[in-house]
Amino acid sequence: MSSAFRRSKMFRRSRVMRGSWSVWKPRIVFWIGALMIGVVSVGFAWAADAAHGLFTAMTAAGPYNFLIPLLLTPAGFALCAWLAITAFPNAQGSGIPQAIAARHLRHEDDRKLLLSLKIAAGKIVLTVIGLFCGASIGREGPTVQVGASIMLAAARFGGMAQARGLILAGSAAGIAAAFNTPLAGIVFAIEEMSRTYEARANGLVLTAVILSGLAALGLVGSYTYFGETSVMATSRLDWLMVALCGVGGGALGAGFSACAIRLSRRIRRWAQPNAMRRMTALATGCGLFVAVVGIISGGETFGTGYEQARAMLEGDAASPLFFIEKFASTLASMVSGIPGGIFAPSLSVGVGMGATIGSLVGASVALSALLGMAGYFAGVVQAPMTAFVIIIEMTGNHEAVIPVMAASMLGYITSRMLSPEPLYHALSRPFIAAGLRARRAESRPG
Repeated sequence: MSSAFRRSKMFRRSRVMRGSWSVWKPRIVFWIGALMIGVVSVGFAWAADAAHGLFTAMTAAGPYNFLIPLLLTPAGFALCAWLAITAFPNAQGSGIPQAIAARHLRHEDDRKLLLSLKIAAGKIVLTVIGLFCGASIGREGPTVQVGASIMLAAARFGGMAQARGLILAGSAAGIAAAFNTPLAGIVFAIEEMSRTYEARANGLVLTAVILSGLAALGLVGSYTYFGETSVMATSRLDWLMVALCGVGGGALGAGFSACAIRLSRRIRRWAQPNAMRRMTALATGCGLFVAVVGIISGGETFGTGYEQARAMLEGDAASPLFFIEKFASTLASMVSGIPGGIFAPSLSVGVGMGATIGSLVGASVALSALLGMAGYFAGVVQAPMTAFVIIIEMTGNHEAVIPVMAASMLGYITSRMLSPEPLYHALSRPFIAAGLRARRAESRPG
């Protein structure tokens, strides 16, 4: 065999190996990114729970412990709002609107302003601080922005071009890992994030959800978010509760959505031209309001509301004012401009509403709480499939699938009639407009 032939053969082999690496590198980076979403989600959940637990311990029964929220909560709100403006811009709110907006922007530099590892880190830190200060927020929405940021960073490192599909995959993986609800993550990506079925992205979404879920399972094991429930609709009164919770939850959810959209628009206009000073002052005022409501409720409205919701889903009686107080605290926390989501607080509002209605009419509190959660959550996010899938997965209840589906659909229809504009998509428009304005300004000559 001649030396020239051997050199030619070695060159072809090395070219094949280089070609193989160029094919496998994006896949490996994508897989690592999906696994990292699961790991980060678990760490985020642990930190969030620890922060809220520390706040609860600090404000436990005592002669002067009610003073702690009056001082800590407004100060924490102000700090989070100030850091979100100065150090981590575009980390405000739940993060889902930013992920939706990033999918509509075509240029990578515009997406990086909404989704980056720096913003993801700030989102986690500030959400944890918010929970430590008693804010009525959750970590699930922020996990969407965190997951999308990780996946977009992986796309840049791995040389992947499917930015829109990767943002979708990261968002779905974030929801799946946050709640341990893989099906809900997939449905959320299709119904809420994209509002359409994208066949080209379904493989990315499915793979990301599987890998992030495996990472989470490896760290914390298999669990059901709200524990196992087995209530079902067996009587006419139970089916009446489907209608009451569906329509009532949809109306209340529409009210929350409409208030959040209108207040956000007015606050955005009011904050100019001195956004930092005014938004910090607003956050301080909202924090004081949340503290007062929390003290009046006996501490029930601080944090996500997980413990209260789980107790009602197990059949415990609810304070008739809990869902109203939690509604007000969640709305104030949302419009304050601090990072934090509304998923978990919204679920607890719906549970409280349903349990209250069930107590008034003499129906099963546990079933009514489940149906109220479905109706209200579908009313807030206007995504009925996501609502009933996530609730079934979080409660492990397969006996009440049809009633939960019906309550979710009634909540969605009622909400659409009263407030036609979907919450997250309405909140995403300012981010899209800001990106487009910046792009037009750069393209102008001179």
